[in-house]
Amino acid sequence: MTTGQISDAFPVGEDAGDDGPDVRRRRATRALQAVAFDTIGTGYGEAFPAKDGQLECGRQLLAELEPGARVLDVGCGTGEPTVRQLTAGGLRVTGIDLSDVMLTLARQARIEGAYPAEFHRIDLYDLATERADRVWGAPGLGPAGRGTFAAVTAFFSLILLPQDEIPTVLGRLRDLLRPGGLLVLGMVEADLDHVPLPFLGRELRISGYLREDLERVLVAAGFAVEECSGHPYAPASTTLPPEEQLFLCCRRVG
Repeated sequence: MTTGQISDAFPVGEDAGDDGPDVRRRRATRALQAVAFDTIGTGYGEAFPAKDGQLECGRQLLAELEPGARVLDVGCGTGEPTVRQLTAGGLRVTGIDLSDVMLTLARQARIEGAYPAEFHRIDLYDLATERADRVWGAPGLGPAGRGTFAAVTAFFSLILLPQDEIPTVLGRLRDLLRPGGLLVLGMVEADLDHVPLPFLGRELRISGYLREDLERVLVAAGFAVEECSGHPYAPASTTLPPEEQLFLCCRRVG
């Protein structure tokens, strides 16, 4: 649930007493990331206005999926452009994010389609686990949601995880997909593991892979990589360096 307020470290009423130190440390890091994106708000879209690679991936999903197919957009931000594009194309989209402000902006946007988009605040690490229901009040994103999504999109959301957590999250995304379901992924091509970098006036820890390494991680997580393309990208903000963006279209194996 999104309140429109600055993101709290933990959902109201959560009993985190059984969490070990590693879990508490991870959750504290994620909370700081959420607050950073609360502050950035619409500034993210202004710094990264061109979304050609992302939109092309969306067109591929619309060409393959049947009307009403369920899609999970991981790290949906304000809903632009993926939630809007897929909802307008007749898909049933659920967007998730950890930033209250981003989710508020998404809910306030006029996103039209046959199936209204849904938005949930949840830590992506908790997807497909019982915490999705117990902590975040989203049972459809926990064990009950396994095998119910036709596709998952994750555009530049996994870059906020340390590399040792990414295979775990990919496995959980695979659990939510139906057999043969699609994963469309956007990443930055760089050999980085949770490195602190300045980002739009904040400091974020960023991870990346060289494309061959990323493909190996995806295959090990149970996906076939059907397409991988690289796109040089120069953000509109002069404070951010050019980057090489990777877009991968993958399919659940088994």
